Amino acid sequence: MKTFKQGNIQLAYTKMANETNCYYNKSMNFFYNNSDHKQDSWNSSNLIIVQCFGSVFCCFILFSNAVVIAAVITNKKFHYPFYYLLANLAASDFLAGLAYVYLMFNTGQVSRQLSVRMYFFRQGLLDASLSASLTNLLVIALERYISVMNWKVHSNLTKRRVTFLIVLVWAISIFMGAVPSLGWNCICNLDQCSKLAPIYSRSYLIFWSVSNLVLFLVMVSIYLKIYMYVKRKTTVLSPHTSGSINRKRTPIKLIKTVMTVLGAFVICWTPGLVVLLLDGLHCQGCELMGFKRWLLLLAVLNSVMNPIIYSYKDEEMWLTFKNLMCCVWNGTRRQRSSRANMPASSQEPTNSLRLSDENKSSAQEMLKD
Repeated sequence: MKTFKQGNIQLAYTKMANETNCYYNKSMNFFYNNSDHKQDSWNSSNLIIVQCFGSVFCCFILFSNAVVIAAVITNKKFHYPFYYLLANLAASDFLAGLAYVYLMFNTGQVSRQLSVRMYFFRQGLLDASLSASLTNLLVIALERYISVMNWKVHSNLTKRRVTFLIVLVWAISIFMGAVPSLGWNCICNLDQCSKLAPIYSRSYLIFWSVSNLVLFLVMVSIYLKIYMYVKRKTTVLSPHTSGSINRKRTPIKLIKTVMTVLGAFVICWTPGLVVLLLDGLHCQGCELMGFKRWLLLLAVLNSVMNPIIYSYKDEEMWLTFKNLMCCVWNGTRRQRSSRANMPASSQEPTNSLRLSDENKSSAQEMLKD
């Protein structure tokens, strides 16, 4: 009887030791094997092709969103809370472009050689960019709700409050990206590891996907309510306002722009969140690995689409884009022309120096004679 109790106590101790044993010093290959993650079937040539095409898309993401930020800064017509928040959304897409670049060159077989810290950094960039985009869209929805309910084109938010909102957005985003590295992971409990993210806990994936999907529903309901209110208000005012109806339609133009951005965001990110939710629920019969790269491609396309939506839906934004491009092009042409003229202008002083040297040498020879 004593030996039986001692055996049970020993088993309990070993089980507790296994649960409290952490594997921070292991490489990601250990966690991939633990989660039964299959080896990457892509060879080096396929990976190089993907990296080349992905680099082109990422360069477009970085350049186009930088132009959006520059347009808001340079054009005084965009110095309103809505456009400041729109520029902040472009900044989150810019961060997403950087995250995709880092991911492309740390994927495939390279991801198995990463340390735990580098894997957390790689995934944290993606999570922070998604959180920044989502939180920005939520803040823009609230700003639009305040302005439209007062029947104004722009809200009365002061620059100090807008700055506070922007700082709050990035604080929340950085925190959400750092949560797994702060402790909500499966490094000390390997039984809870997910398959898509081998060091992420399945409970965290459930929290992450459910919270984001709920925010999607909240924002969609807010914008539907705003849109229905504006349509109803416009139909009521249209018989009585003949000259100012175009001015009154301006709020609905901004709402259509944001609703298009939100729709693209929901379409591009909802499938990935559903797959993460299924992985968190430990779905045994779901073939989740086959969707991994396609869902990432959808996320990349979302960051590509946003600047196109801004320029297509907002004529003033498109004009500002063209003016910025013209300034950049004219600036480069001026630099080229100035460089081309530099040798011709620099020849005169060199020739004069040569003539003065020759005169000096001839004078010295005359003195010697």
